[in-house]
Amino acid sequence: MIDYSASDSNSNLALFQKKLVVKVYAWMTLALAITGFTSLFVASSPGILNVIYGSKFAFWGLLIAELVLVFVISGAINKMSSATATLLFFLYSVLNGVTMAFIFLVYTKTSIATTFFITAGTFGLMALFGYFTKKDLTRFGNLLIMALFGVILAVIVNIFLKSSSLNWIITIVGIFVFVGLVAYDTQKIKQLASLDVDDETRKKLSVIGALSLYLDFINLFLLLLQLFGGRRD
Repeated sequence: MIDYSASDSNSNLALFQKKLVVKVYAWMTLALAITGFTSLFVASSPGILNVIYGSKFAFWGLLIAELVLVFVISGAINKMSSATATLLFFLYSVLNGVTMAFIFLVYTKTSIATTFFITAGTFGLMALFGYFTKKDLTRFGNLLIMALFGVILAVIVNIFLKSSSLNWIITIVGIFVFVGLVAYDTQKIKQLASLDVDDETRKKLSVIGALSLYLDFINLFLLLLQLFGGRRD
């Protein structure tokens, strides 16, 4: 005898997973677009560039504000509404666009566009792998997160050492770390979609998921840009 209730349950679960993943990628794509347009606008405005990069306090203030927003969204998501979390996420994407405007001053637009498409292709392949693989990536995810902390520590150390060799190693290792994190975070989002939660919580999960993948994409893009980006004369 066929258990139709179990079949319906599996179908509903698959539908919930697809809906959440689609919403996560929609939010992430919109945030990336906001970041890109903000960067272009700031890069084409000498007055704004002078305010941001002419003062260390302004630039570092923006970076600190970005970090605070990430911690607030991640740490206090349960205490805020989904609308507030979404607004803060998009505010973060704007601030990140402002601080990323420097890439248009350092690299050619052609190399930026090429690197973006390389990043998008790599990201897409790893996201598909993370979504469809039957392999549990939790163990690999924990290793990747530990490696990420190692990369961050190496970056801080290299601020003082200013070693080009160490910077090259950090870039290569960082690329592998974020490539792996794309697959891990995608699988984690898929697993979260299977939780029996209310609609408001599901919306919050979509924001957290979008933030995670957004950070993976941006960091992967910046690292690849260091390798493939053609510098302006």
